[in-house]
Amino acid sequence: MMPKWKPFAAGALALLMLTPVSAQLAPPVGGGAIDNAANRGAAEQIAVPPVEIAPVEPAVIEAPALTDAPVEASRRPAAPVAAAPNEFETWVSRIAGKPLRRFGSELLTPASRDFTAPPTTAIPPDYRLNPGDELLLGLTGSVQASGLRLVVDGEGRIFVPRVGAIRVGGVRYGDLHGVIEREVSRQYRGFHLEVGVAKLHGITVYVTGFAARPGSYTASSLSTLVNVVLAAGGPASGGSYRSIQLRRSGQIVSDFDLYDLLLKGDKRGDAMLQNGDVIHVAPVGAEVAVIGSANREAIFELAPQETLTDAIVYAGGVNSVADDGRLMLLNAIAPDSAGWREISAAEAGSRQAKRGDVIRLLSNIGIARPLRQQPVLVTLSGEVLKPGHYYVQPGTRMADVVAQAGGLTSEAFPYASVITRESVKHQQRLSYDRAIDDVELLLAAQPVTSVQRAQLVQPGNLALIENIVDQLRRREPDGRLVFDLPVDAAALPADLILENNDVVHVPARPVTVGVFGAVPSPASFAYRPGATVGDFVTSAGGIQTIGDKSEVFVVRANGTVLAGGKKALRAPALPGDLVYVPIDANRGEFWARLRDITGTLFSGLVGAASVAALAK
Repeated sequence: MMPKWKPFAAGALALLMLTPVSAQLAPPVGGGAIDNAANRGAAEQIAVPPVEIAPVEPAVIEAPALTDAPVEASRRPAAPVAAAPNEFETWVSRIAGKPLRRFGSELLTPASRDFTAPPTTAIPPDYRLNPGDELLLGLTGSVQASGLRLVVDGEGRIFVPRVGAIRVGGVRYGDLHGVIEREVSRQYRGFHLEVGVAKLHGITVYVTGFAARPGSYTASSLSTLVNVVLAAGGPASGGSYRSIQLRRSGQIVSDFDLYDLLLKGDKRGDAMLQNGDVIHVAPVGAEVAVIGSANREAIFELAPQETLTDAIVYAGGVNSVADDGRLMLLNAIAPDSAGWREISAAEAGSRQAKRGDVIRLLSNIGIARPLRQQPVLVTLSGEVLKPGHYYVQPGTRMADVVAQAGGLTSEAFPYASVITRESVKHQQRLSYDRAIDDVELLLAAQPVTSVQRAQLVQPGNLALIENIVDQLRRREPDGRLVFDLPVDAAALPADLILENNDVVHVPARPVTVGVFGAVPSPASFAYRPGATVGDFVTSAGGIQTIGDKSEVFVVRANGTVLAGGKKALRAPALPGDLVYVPIDANRGEFWARLRDITGTLFSGLVGAASVAALAK
C-alpha cells in the first residue's frame, strides 16, 4: 500500500521540474538584471517582512480625586487683647505715678498680633503623621506621578495607585521617605521619590481656668502650648504666668512657666499639642511690684520662697544710676505695716517676698554730693600762661589750679575776672523765674485795682506789659560769682573751692569807661586816673532833659552795681566802668506806677531805670 504522502511529493516534484531554473535562483528581494513579473511574484512569496519593536513605556500613576476636604479651623481666635488691670496693678500705678502692668502683659499687644502657628512652618523631623494629614508625592523614572495628593485615612494609611496601601500613621516625618520608598520598590525599580506634607490636619484643644478667653480652639497640629494660650488672650487679670498646665488623658504633661520663656528664652516646657488636650491656666500667685531705678518697672508674680532680690532680678536688676546699696519697701496690706522702710541690699537677699510688697529702687541722680567727693573739671581762659581745661582733685582751691596753669600774665586784671558756676546759674534761674511770675501778676492786676483803670486798660498799655514780661523772660542768668576784690588786686580769690564745670576768665586791664543812655553822645572814653563818673558823663555831653539824674547807675567791671544817682556821679571812675543814664520814669502816671511796682518787687535791685531801659 502506497503511503499517503507520496502522491503529494510526486506532484510537488513535477511542479518543480516545470519551473524555470532562473526562477529557482532568484534572490528573495528583486534586483539585478533579471526583472520580470514571474520573478517578482516568486520574490514576494519568499521575502521576510520587517518586524517593528514597540518601545517600553513607564507606568503612569494618575492622581486620584480627593474626596476628603482639608481640615479647617472651626473658628479663628479673636485678636489678642490685654487683660484689664487688676486691683493691685491699679494701686501700684497710683504709687508709681504712671501706669504699671504685670510683667508679660506686653506680649498681648498690639491687638493685631497673631500667635497661631503659621501654615508655612517647616515640619520638624520628629513630627508624627496623623489621620487627616495630606501628603504630596512625586515619582520619576520607571514609574511616574506628579502632584499626587494623598490623605492619611482614619487607620493611618494612604493608598498609592498601582502600589497599594501604605501605613504611615505614627511615622516620624524624618522616616516617611524611607517607608514609602520601600513599599514602592516592591513593584518598581529605577525610580526617584519626592515626598512632603501638603497640609496638616487640625486638632481641637480646650483652654480652661483663668484665661482671658477660655473655650475650645481648633489649631494646627504643629501648635504648642504657648501658641494656643496666647491665641486665647493669655492669662486673665487673675491668671498665672508661672503655672500653665497641659493635661492629656487626665495626666499633667507639662506645667509651663512663661517667665522661663520671657526671661531666659527657655521653651523646653512648651510641649506640642495633640487632639483633645486641655490647657489649664492656674490662678495668679503672690505679686510684688518693682518701681524706681530698675531696668524694667513692672509687677511680678513670685514663686514660693523667692526673695526680694529675686524680684529685682526679674526686673532686670538696678539701672546705671541706681543706689545699689539700699532700697525702700512698702507693704500696705501687712498687719504691722508702718509705711516705707529702708532695707539694705544684703537684707533684700535674705528676706522672703510677701504678697503685696512694693520695692522702690532709689536713684543717685539729682543728689548734690559734697565738694570733697565731686570730680572737678575747670576751664581757665584769658590772661593765664597756660589756658585750657584742667582736671583736678575734689576740694582743689583756686590758687592751686592757677599755679598749675602757670599763674597770671602781667596784663591780667583780677578785679574784673568772670567766674561762672553751674550751681549758681541754676539757683539764679529758679529765683529769677519766680520774680518774673510775680512781676507779671502785679502788672496784670494793676489796671484792675487802680482808680484810673479806664486809662490803664488801654490796648497799648496791656501790650507794653506783655512786651516787658517777654523781654524779662528771655534774659538768662549767667551764674557769675561776684567778689569784692580791690581794684588793684594781683590775684584771684585764693581760697575759693572749685566745683565741677567752673569757668574762670581773667581779662586784660581795660582802658575805657562807657557812658550810655540819655546822653547826647554815648561812647566809650579812655580811662583817666582820678576822674569821677560825672566827668565821663560830661564827656558824653551831659544828661539830656529826658534823662533821670537820680537813677544813674554804674556797672563795675567786677559785676557789682553802684547806684544812687548823684552819689554815683561823684564816685571815682574805675577801668571798665559802664555808666547808664536812664530815661525819667516819672513822666506819666502809668510809668510811675510801673516804677513803683518793680521797685517794690526787686527791693531796689531792679528799679524803674532798668524797666524803662527795657521798654525803650
